[in-house]
Amino acid sequence: MFIIDQTLLKLLHEKLKEKFSESIISEETSYDIPTFVVKKEVIIPILQFLYDDKILQFRFLTTLCGMHYPDSQEQLGVVYHLHSFKNNLRIRIKTFTTIENPVFPTATTIFATANWMERETYDFFGIIFDGHPNLKRILNMDEMTDFPLRKEFPLEDQTREDKNDKMFGR
Repeated sequence: MFIIDQTLLKLLHEKLKEKFSESIISEETSYDIPTFVVKKEVIIPILQFLYDDKILQFRFLTTLCGMHYPDSQEQLGVVYHLHSFKNNLRIRIKTFTTIENPVFPTATTIFATANWMERETYDFFGIIFDGHPNLKRILNMDEMTDFPLRKEFPLEDQTREDKNDKMFGR
């Protein structure tokens, strides 16, 4: 199990609360990773703050990916996993929006690695990253109109006639 420096964790919470208290929707720690859900309007200022802070130094974007919760009011989201090598601390930042307005600002201005991660998120979830230098499909065909990781489609093709479910115990 990874041991978190509690003093550093307390400092992280204090700094984020002091600067962004109105924009933090919720916070928790799960699997030893502090998780903050924030308003999408402040995602770039928060990421920039975490990057620039002289003590925290979250300078590595480990992961950026999309999320789809079809039964929620704000169905689409983006999760950012950041790492501070200096402090050996990880943090998770989540933000959400409606499916009618799937637009988030790009994080490529802070992390160059966000480029391909945002393209993949666009490709699979249809999330648009405003200001991205080259937002186009990266793994699926350009002609594709759907976003395969959204939970809008049945898991199996209902039109198949060549499939015999008895062979699979159904």
